[in-house]
Amino acid sequence: MWRALRWSLQGIREAWRLESSFRLEVYLFAVLAPLALLLGQGGLQKAVLLGSLLLVLAAELLNSAIEAVIERYGAEHHELVGRAKDMGSAAVFVLMLNVIFTWLLVLLPRCVGG
Repeated sequence: MWRALRWSLQGIREAWRLESSFRLEVYLFAVLAPLALLLGQGGLQKAVLLGSLLLVLAAELLNSAIEAVIERYGAEHHELVGRAKDMGSAAVFVLMLNVIFTWLLVLLPRCVGG
């Protein structure tokens, strides 16, 4: 279990060092996570708000892993390489939309009195 933790932390460290998108998403998490804890009413809302943010980070890590494997085999263009990179990016984008919709659905009713 300790080895798995060490490898996981090493992966996060490498993503931080090499991936500007991951760093940006961590900065957003650092801003939004305290807001989630402050604005969420009860444990479930707080968990949903935080969970939506964590999903983006997880998807970015997976996307970066896919890109690293692709780069291992060369930088020449191939249709499948482009497709894999685009789909990885799309997964992150979909989860960013999930953050927006989740936060709106949880917080908007309070703003409009519903």
